[in-house]
Amino acid sequence: MSLTVDGHPTEIQQDSTVETQYVTETGEANVALLQDRTPQWMRSSSASVLLVFVLGVLFLFSSVLPVWHTDLWGHLNYGRWIVAQKSVPTLEPTLPLSKGVPFVDLAWLSQVLGFTMISNFGVPGIQFLNGLGITLAGGFLTFTIFRRTQSLGAALLTLFAFYWASYQQLLVVRPQLGGMVCFVLVFVMATAPQWKRRFLFLIPAVFALWANLHGSFIMGLILLGAITVGRGVDVYLRTRRLNMVFAETGVRGLILALELSALAILLNPYGIGAYTEALTFSRNENLQSLIEWDPMTLRMKQGRAAFVLGLGLILLYRFSPRRVTVREVLLLGGLTFCMLWYSRMIVWWAPVAAYSLGLHAAAVYRQWKKSPPAERRVGGLWSVVAVGIAWIAFAYTPFGMRLLHGASKDPAFADKQFRQSLSPLTPIDITSYLKRNPPTGLVFTPYEWGDYVQWAGPEGIQVYVNSHAHLIPQEIWQDYLLIIRGGAGVEDRLDRYGVNTVVAEKTEGKELLESMERLASWEKKYSDRRGAVFVRKTAAKATPENEPDVTASH
Repeated sequence: MSLTVDGHPTEIQQDSTVETQYVTETGEANVALLQDRTPQWMRSSSASVLLVFVLGVLFLFSSVLPVWHTDLWGHLNYGRWIVAQKSVPTLEPTLPLSKGVPFVDLAWLSQVLGFTMISNFGVPGIQFLNGLGITLAGGFLTFTIFRRTQSLGAALLTLFAFYWASYQQLLVVRPQLGGMVCFVLVFVMATAPQWKRRFLFLIPAVFALWANLHGSFIMGLILLGAITVGRGVDVYLRTRRLNMVFAETGVRGLILALELSALAILLNPYGIGAYTEALTFSRNENLQSLIEWDPMTLRMKQGRAAFVLGLGLILLYRFSPRRVTVREVLLLGGLTFCMLWYSRMIVWWAPVAAYSLGLHAAAVYRQWKKSPPAERRVGGLWSVVAVGIAWIAFAYTPFGMRLLHGASKDPAFADKQFRQSLSPLTPIDITSYLKRNPPTGLVFTPYEWGDYVQWAGPEGIQVYVNSHAHLIPQEIWQDYLLIIRGGAGVEDRLDRYGVNTVVAEKTEGKELLESMERLASWEKKYSDRRGAVFVRKTAAKATPENEPDVTASH
């Protein structure tokens, strides 16, 4: 058979299995077979692959971060309780001194998901959820900026700014991360250049999920409200006609999405009670004793990061050809005020600030270069490469290794892996001692350790407090602060509550440790580099007349 290739006749052997689509009717090679038939929406560019690679490295890194030692274990305790009882709590179920205290558990779905993962896959399951949440939040922001600006540098700058400002909050594994992912999702949809009908379904759906993952859905409503007002004012400033504000598709869509989202939040086990809890939570007086509820200052690392990013934004606003919208002013101004009031609010400020930074940085760069963004070539091959990178990143995480290869059968190696997967501040050995020697009566621990002691300690152990300070009656919390500081009256307070075992930390709680060593009626039973366990020589029991009325004091 004669085949024409590049204009030259070539003799080839024809096999009966060769199909006719390889050649045309004229005997020439069918070059259509070399065309990329990948659907347009599935095609990627080399820049997209680089972003996937960066996010894959980030996912891999965040999926091996040691699990923090504080309130994560409390949430897992609640998840264990919910699964066992097959219902959500209405009263605090884990603390004996908070018996009868009303409890609206807005994170119940996160808790059940976390408990399910750790029950089936151990700590790697929790690490995977943490890495996934961190990567999704950054990925949504990064690819949104990349699509809008076609600037790889602006996308990477956005990713860096976001993590630099909020990394301290992201290091602590907690349901708030689910709230952050929802916040970013709502933000990128509500600020899209063109309003799309599907947002009317997607935004309320995110809020319905958010209201069961974490109580921060209130920040989402504030976000959506500010974006709606800002867009309306921008339309008015552009047209100078009030009727055009409500005629604009985006404004109408945002108003309707806000109304539907407010209704979607009611799809939770507590109904409208979720609003009451979310709005009053930050006013709990016990929270004022915790550092994360302190105002933001330059003495904090995240405070310095926020200052540098804020200064960078001001400089970009000075030179950016993009118009600074009212929406930006409302969001950044309002969230900056919240952040200065409570430092933990940086978790909501960071994505908005990083997004604005990326947009204006791309605009300044294009103006300096005086050229439009270059058109990027896309193809299905790059999509295949991106999927391969994502798979490799997943396969090398502790969760991926466990899912693909199973858990280690070597007890010594498994114990080493377990210890490496937890924060070095976790009281692993102290809790193991308590499990081998189950205490009687109430156990006093630092509030940061109470959750883990409940989770990994002997079944039914009763701790004085845990990190859910808002569920602890104020009188009991004030007594906790007195005891942990080792001040005068420690022994009287321990007697009052019938505490028979005290766990003291050797660094932050050294005052209590020194105070316990001076008490003749207590004996040190265990000690390691992290802390010590003291047991009362003669067991005490709280009497009805000196037990506080926890319901009244809450």
